[in-house]
Amino acid sequence: MTTPAASSIDTRFLGDFATTRGFSLGRPVRPRFTPDGRAVLFLRSEPRSLLLKLYEFDVASGQTRLLLAPEQLLAGSTEVLSPEEAARRERMRVSSRGFTSFELSPDGRRVLLSLSGKLYLFDRTDGAVRALATGEGTLLDPKFSPDGRSVSYVLEADLHIFDLEKNSERRITVGGSDDLSHGLAEFVAQEEMGRFTGYWWSPDSTQLAYEEADAREVETWQPADPSRPGQPPHAQRYPRPGKANVKVRLGVKSATGAADTVWIDWDRERYPYLATVRWDRGGPLTLLVQDRRQKTMALLATDPTTGTTRTLLVESDDAWLNLDQDVPQWLPDGSGFLWTSEKPAGRELQLRGPDGSLVRVLVAPDFGYIAESNARGMRGFSLDWETKRVYFRASRNPTESQLYGVALAGGAPVALSSAPGLHDAVWADNHALYAESVVSLTEMPVWTIRRADGTAVGALPSVAEEPPFKPRTEVVQVEGFWASLTRPRDFQKGRRYPVVVDVYGGPGSQKVLSAMGSLLRPQWLADQGFIVVAIDGRGTPRRDRAWERALAGNFAKVTLDDQVAALRALGKRFPELDLARVGITGWSFGGYMSALAVLRRPDVFKAAVAGAPVVDWLDYDTHYTERYLGLPDENPEGYRESSLLTYARDLQRPLMLVHGTTDDNVFFLHTLKLSDALFRAGKEHVVLPLSGLTHMVSDAQVRERLEERTVRFFRANL
Repeated sequence: MTTPAASSIDTRFLGDFATTRGFSLGRPVRPRFTPDGRAVLFLRSEPRSLLLKLYEFDVASGQTRLLLAPEQLLAGSTEVLSPEEAARRERMRVSSRGFTSFELSPDGRRVLLSLSGKLYLFDRTDGAVRALATGEGTLLDPKFSPDGRSVSYVLEADLHIFDLEKNSERRITVGGSDDLSHGLAEFVAQEEMGRFTGYWWSPDSTQLAYEEADAREVETWQPADPSRPGQPPHAQRYPRPGKANVKVRLGVKSATGAADTVWIDWDRERYPYLATVRWDRGGPLTLLVQDRRQKTMALLATDPTTGTTRTLLVESDDAWLNLDQDVPQWLPDGSGFLWTSEKPAGRELQLRGPDGSLVRVLVAPDFGYIAESNARGMRGFSLDWETKRVYFRASRNPTESQLYGVALAGGAPVALSSAPGLHDAVWADNHALYAESVVSLTEMPVWTIRRADGTAVGALPSVAEEPPFKPRTEVVQVEGFWASLTRPRDFQKGRRYPVVVDVYGGPGSQKVLSAMGSLLRPQWLADQGFIVVAIDGRGTPRRDRAWERALAGNFAKVTLDDQVAALRALGKRFPELDLARVGITGWSFGGYMSALAVLRRPDVFKAAVAGAPVVDWLDYDTHYTERYLGLPDENPEGYRESSLLTYARDLQRPLMLVHGTTDDNVFFLHTLKLSDALFRAGKEHVVLPLSGLTHMVSDAQVRERLEERTVRFFRANL
């Protein structure tokens, strides 16, 4: 077969794809119903802008109006982010600007917004905007109090409250610093636990529980941006496997700022991780704590006046325990709480009594219940207390999700959706309406407003540019693996094509999903003369317990074995796959897998582009790494076998390493260490540093050039 000339790469799509963020800009995000259910507020940018504005959709009329644009507040100045806010957004994978989030007051009249480190109140009734006279410094994580009379936030590492009626600020905690913060979630809580806040209001607005995070014993890393030698390095406390973690404790203090903190008492030596905190109406202050090895966790109910705790339940697993930040959720009358628990067949949704005892299983473990919240701010389930029903997502097909409802009294779940694809929902407080998001293999995300019976009443308008093509992707099962094949749009039967494996392959993320947006880049890559394959092997989520935990103790074995096994099974079924010419590419864990593939299996993989790879797991963070590999002194061989450095001397195939120089998640250090090991072993390779970029490649021009460079690399080496 003749390989297309490098000069024939058509980058016009890449420019549009990068500038529109994969044709996602201009689509509504973070919808939220007003408490009366009459309107839906949401954020949206222009098709080629990262600047999010605040809009309102009127349910009765179907009309949408702009409520507030960042330009109205910036008055010609440029938005400025503090390093702390930029890091927080990095943890949340938010690359947009402007209003990236908002809070609604309990009565729905006012909207709390943050911009350039300042807080603003927008009044929906008259359109008035009020800037809050907060103190100077870095301000993070603003919230309304449950009664709507105050706004809380963390200012310069201490918790503060702004009284909206008195127009005054009061400090709740003292002594906060870079190394001893009050009210902020520590790094691993944000990056690995899915917990982005470090303080919680009591339901009656009289008290706040807050996290004190003491990082003074944690290693300090000071990575510098080599492209900006005039700027000092940014110091970061980074906990590595086997080394000191942040010490966390939970305190409760009056919202008046008076009286001393009551510190919550639990066995912090046994359970050092504060995984989840909930303070729901009808329930006690409740916290979920984990041991360092993440094999045991305890759910504790707290008396905030004394700091004493009682154990509601304890769960254990021989390998590790996954977290679900949606639970517990207490019933408003205090008669029990919703909980999810992982069983051999999958996760189940449970109703438990106030003492933690099991009342009944609401969703069986083989039903495909989807526990995790997703990045668009939608929770895994929603409780309708009026009708005593729970709405949730589930699917036995892990490439899709559907909506269901089930009664608290038990019974079979009732489906609310059935069309192929990924269905998500945001519910109004009274559950009379919900906003449903649907995306499929051939459909970009669409938000439809529906009544509880499923009747459509309108749609949140998108102004996004539509992709110029639909992916030619087929989702299949082979040998128990879910896989996708994306063929060129000018695919010719009888012709054999080189293969590019688009890989992640690790815990917590899937590549094979019925989502058009995630398939646009693979389709463009396929159109350059390849067939792009994605495979979800053991270790990836939404299968049974044994499937996910098969990688426990070693990242380098079953993860790679499964990619090879599934690839060969696909080759037998689809003769158009030329398995003599296979490349592999991925980012983060996918970057690790890509480099691992050419290092350990050069007989299968002929070239790799590895983006931001974790090279040595001793240099990654504690909570993620120790969950799967254990403590280094207890599993030294697992760490050695999982390190790419172990195999550097074996490189036989072309390898290109790509990494952002200011990555504060997978540090640039990783690529430098692998490159150094390869160089010392006399192994040719390519290093492509992305100057000034982090773990997210948010620069449109860099994204365009990176995709073009990847194609040229594979064309030259396959």
